[in-house]
Amino acid sequence: MLLSVENLNVHYGRAQALHEISAHVEEGELVCMVGRNGAGKTTFLKTIGGFMKPSSGTVTFRDQKLDGMPLEHVALKGIKYVFQDKRVFGELTVRENIELAAFPVKEPMDEAIGKVLNIHPKMEKLLDSKAKGLSGGERQILLIGRALIGNPQLLLIDEPTEGLAAKIIGQIVDILLQMKSKLSMIVVEQNLATVSRLADRIYVMKEGVIIRDIADRETIENPSLFEEDL
Repeated sequence: MLLSVENLNVHYGRAQALHEISAHVEEGELVCMVGRNGAGKTTFLKTIGGFMKPSSGTVTFRDQKLDGMPLEHVALKGIKYVFQDKRVFGELTVRENIELAAFPVKEPMDEAIGKVLNIHPKMEKLLDSKAKGLSGGERQILLIGRALIGNPQLLLIDEPTEGLAAKIIGQIVDILLQMKSKLSMIVVEQNLATVSRLADRIYVMKEGVIIRDIADRETIENPSLFEEDL
């Protein structure tokens, strides 16, 4: 098992955001997390990624406990987080944005750029353009490509298709499906049609609790069979 989360509790001050969460991700698996706003999905990702410390419970990655480990150490263990806000370094070029991701892991620039171009070759024409001029879809592709630098084994991706046009959503889905053969992912996603295309398994969250773990293809491919749980 790649990732195991057991009895995870997380608080914001006195308010409890996650309640006794247990979940797992297998090697090569893409797990989608669905639920209404405020269900705890982003908190779950941030806790795994080291951005939040759990009140109790364990996060184990490749048999090593990560709970409470500084986020930079979590990243170096092979877990990368792609934020929801699609925020890039706007005054820097696309190439410089890639360079910033490559420097901490000492990855050669040609290899780092190659990873971004491999998932979306059209980015080559934009390498020397300032990132603030990118469309929302291009920013998302850049962020996903940057996350591949350093050869992570698990990506945590928060709302990758939010606010994007249908055509661009299709491109993002195709990129994630292409990546599935190389690494594991947890994807928070509201669009259930997108979830049905992506997911090997689905966790349904409600009020800080996982209420359903869906693994059968018939249910995954028919959101009407689980959307009433949201």
